[in-house]
Amino acid sequence: MTFSAYLLIAIDLIAAAVLAFGLFYRRHRRRDLVVAFLGVNVGVLAVAAVLGTAEVALGLGLGLFGVLSIIRLRSSEISQREVAYYFASLAIGLIAGLPQSEPLPAIGLIGLIVAVMWAADHPAIMARSRHQIVRLDRAVADETELRAELEDRLGATVTAFAVQQLDLVNDTTLVDVRYRVGSRTRRIPERASAASAPAERTATTTVATAGGIR
Repeated sequence: MTFSAYLLIAIDLIAAAVLAFGLFYRRHRRRDLVVAFLGVNVGVLAVAAVLGTAEVALGLGLGLFGVLSIIRLRSSEISQREVAYYFASLAIGLIAGLPQSEPLPAIGLIGLIVAVMWAADHPAIMARSRHQIVRLDRAVADETELRAELEDRLGATVTAFAVQQLDLVNDTTLVDVRYRVGSRTRRIPERASAASAPAERTATTTVATAGGIR
């Protein structure tokens, strides 16, 4: 192996460590995926290096990229953010493992991938946007009424939502909600207010009775 190949391997290991530990684990604290990212990166790096020394075409390397991706994505459910980290780890390993006549373009591409992931997953980017699965304690079929109900319950502006389940028997609604926080004030649920009303009336009646006795 040439000096440029060893240099790319060192750059790959540094970039993979920054991606897994410096970005992903520091922000999301999932140790299992850190292991997956590093293992996939080094594995792809090694296989791509072997394919390169065997003078196998670049198309086979990209085919390996696709096969590994399909196997991993079908093995368990992961979020879109984790998919992005996974593909970034794959891409870094593949770029560093394939033979390069000049290492500087490859180093630049690896740096670009890490920089884009740092910026795209930064906590300051779209910091007010949220996503939740919400189950309401009543069945709401009207979309306008449902949006108003969600905004009142969440105390936020709903940007998009999709009804996943409308249960007319058990009187519940399951909604996938995307919303923006900090723009509304959350109200007290009506049922809670109604539940507290009898207690207040009872207390008033007791005071009046006591006043009558005195």
